[in-house]
Amino acid sequence: MKRLILGMAALTTVALAGPTVAADYPDRPVSVMVAYSPGGATDFQARIVTMMAGDEKYLGQPIVIVNKPGAGGKVGWSAFATSGGTDGYELAAYNIPHFIAQSIKFKTKYTIDNLEPIANWGADPAVLVVGKDSPFNTVGDLVTYAKENPGKVTVSGAGLFVGHHIAYLQMEKATGVKLAYVPHKGGAPALKSVIGGQVMAGVNNLSDAFRSQDSLKILAIADNERNTEFLPDVPTFKEAGFDVDDSSVNFRGLMVRKGTPPDVIEKLAKAVPEMFKDPKVAKQMKAGGSPLKIMNREEVQAMWQRREDYLKELLKDL
Repeated sequence: MKRLILGMAALTTVALAGPTVAADYPDRPVSVMVAYSPGGATDFQARIVTMMAGDEKYLGQPIVIVNKPGAGGKVGWSAFATSGGTDGYELAAYNIPHFIAQSIKFKTKYTIDNLEPIANWGADPAVLVVGKDSPFNTVGDLVTYAKENPGKVTVSGAGLFVGHHIAYLQMEKATGVKLAYVPHKGGAPALKSVIGGQVMAGVNNLSDAFRSQDSLKILAIADNERNTEFLPDVPTFKEAGFDVDDSSVNFRGLMVRKGTPPDVIEKLAKAVPEMFKDPKVAKQMKAGGSPLKIMNREEVQAMWQRREDYLKELLKDL
């Protein structure tokens, strides 16, 4: 009888504690896994948008960035989806279309079904870049050379079926030329290979290219409109005469694994978008040429579903 009473008391304690998981959350630092190299756009921006996490009006605890690069994000996202914690102390940065496109083309451990978005902080278009000393001054120059030298124009990007690769595939299809794609472990090493002359061109993030524009020529932007805030003089691919749209625009935000307690998700979903809106964050993002696109959890859930439906159709033809 004594054991029964003690057992019932323990169950009662658990039942009472269950709904209040988030009451003291977080009571220690939170980590965010970035599936790309240090110094690239995702890493650079993740550090900015989380820098105010320790403020009591947001999370009241600092956020620590943990880099796990490799295979265009697959290494980090696979580890997160299979062994990441579900207590709210391990988050990850997502990149769209990257992880969705990879889950369509490969048998990945991650899909939109086993990950939970928290909030979106940015939307970073892809751009076509060449070195400062390159003979190419327009997309047309590169296409003319590529037609005369099929397969000889090497183009770097941050892995397979990331936004860079999708923009590259669209460009190859729209121009009708054969290029050679060279995947890297992230945007930073991909850009360095352009600046260092290891490749003839690259598809990279607007934000990375903006910060390195003294060493580059930015030939075109893969979006439906020019970016008047950061690169007003750079034409879109469509303006240059090639049908490349905004399918590769890189949406970035934070997510948790499915199975994270609902009240923890609710607390994060309430605090994180407000953290992204902090004036200090906005100032640093603008200084780094990083476009903000803040979306709440419900908006991101809808965006993920739309992008998956769209990418399934798009990738059939690429």
